[in-house]
Amino acid sequence: MAAIATGSVVAVIGSGAMGSGIAQIAAAAGHTVRLFDTRAEAALKAIADIGAVYAKLVEKGKMSAANADAARARLHAASGLAEMADAALVVEAIVENLDAKRALFADLEAIVGENAILATNTSSISVTAIAARLRHPQRLVGMHFFNPVPLMALVEVISGVASDSAVAATVFDTAAAWGKNPVHAKSTPGFIVNRVARPFYAEGLRLLNEQAADPATIDAVMRDGGGFRMGPFELMDLIGHDVNYSVTQSVFNAYYNDPRYTPSVLQQELLNAGFLGRKSGRGFFRYGEGAANPEPRSEAPQPRPDYVGYSIEPGQSDAITRALCERLEAHGQKVARRKSAEGHQHSEAPAFHCNGAAVYFTDGRTATARARDNRHADTIVFDLVLDYAKAARIALARADQCRPEAFDAVVGIFQAAGFAVTRLDDVPGLAVMRTVAMLANEAADAVNQGVCSAAAADTAMQKGVNYPRGPLAWADAVGIGHIVTVLENMAAAYGEDRYRVSPLLRRKQAAGARFHA
Repeated sequence: MAAIATGSVVAVIGSGAMGSGIAQIAAAAGHTVRLFDTRAEAALKAIADIGAVYAKLVEKGKMSAANADAARARLHAASGLAEMADAALVVEAIVENLDAKRALFADLEAIVGENAILATNTSSISVTAIAARLRHPQRLVGMHFFNPVPLMALVEVISGVASDSAVAATVFDTAAAWGKNPVHAKSTPGFIVNRVARPFYAEGLRLLNEQAADPATIDAVMRDGGGFRMGPFELMDLIGHDVNYSVTQSVFNAYYNDPRYTPSVLQQELLNAGFLGRKSGRGFFRYGEGAANPEPRSEAPQPRPDYVGYSIEPGQSDAITRALCERLEAHGQKVARRKSAEGHQHSEAPAFHCNGAAVYFTDGRTATARARDNRHADTIVFDLVLDYAKAARIALARADQCRPEAFDAVVGIFQAAGFAVTRLDDVPGLAVMRTVAMLANEAADAVNQGVCSAAAADTAMQKGVNYPRGPLAWADAVGIGHIVTVLENMAAAYGEDRYRVSPLLRRKQAAGARFHA
């Protein structure tokens, strides 16, 4: 299939932030745009605002004056739905209400031509349900843009049960022609992004609930270690807790109370208090004039250790250990290769040894459990980071049996490599590792259930919510077997179905396969 023809009419219903953004990019792509709002003045104001945006793009050298003038001339405020009769594509961006959307599309179906495509920008309502009462439900698909539309690259093209695959293909190609990164998805609760992203918030909230650290510290670990643009708490404050909680509750209800999507009592309490985030001046953090928020906690400087040994054994995360060794050596810290049986009685070889301490990459067990399993009290675990050569921060946890001086020596190892070191309380999977494992698990289930492809899942999370790496690509990088182990150990620690392993992850592990070649 091909995109709708340049110059054809695109109708946009609703002139709020989403509708005006869609109108802006459609006009810039060469389409005549008819923008309708039940408040005529709102559509006129939106067009004026879009014109001002074009002017700013010209000032910045991102758009020629001629193209800006032409795009502005293609924008028209419609006085009624009857003016949409010749539209090739109608995109609805009105209130998130099933009855309102159904009524609008029923009216439009009686107005537009038989070949016109109908698209809904819904972020949470079933596309199948919206189309169910149309005479020709096959021509309606989801065209879910992300806010702000002109800047966010992702468009989820969502097919309901009745949607024609040719219609979805045309919408996909049209979004691509508009400069977006479209992905195909099946109409299921949360589609791709709002479903796969749930663990990013949920695991952060669980870490806070278990007193692993304060919100500012957890955010710093996720940003400076995990490479995420924002941590979960600052992001929830930005989105608004009313919105974020509502989406979680919606997905939870739609999946018949699957524990994987269980909402957080902590977030509900913020709502009860009216602490909605930035919009109300307070969420997990305070906002506004004079607001002062805590700095993330980092361990006090410790001496550079005299001796650091390392082990690389079958089953260990060799690449991670080697990367850390290279970083230590680049910072002038000598490291020595050591056989796993040398000088200790561990049943598994630690990645590093220092002053009697055994240091392991987290596998989802607590350091305390690992110390018990290996009969070695001075056990420390370290978290996943995006890039061990460049990350600015790393999280550690120590076993309850561990001597403070042994932990301090390990802090010195990582500080000697240039890391800011954050101690988390001894929770299963630490912060980045548990979050990435759950994101990969959710993405794998979406692929397994035919919601999207592996490539679409990764594209959606990178382009829709700016993740530093697609969850399935991250699983490939860490090792699918290790992701499975982390999830199994977390499930054992919590005794909850929440951490059950996706059948697709197990299948990939059994085949020795990856999600991406």
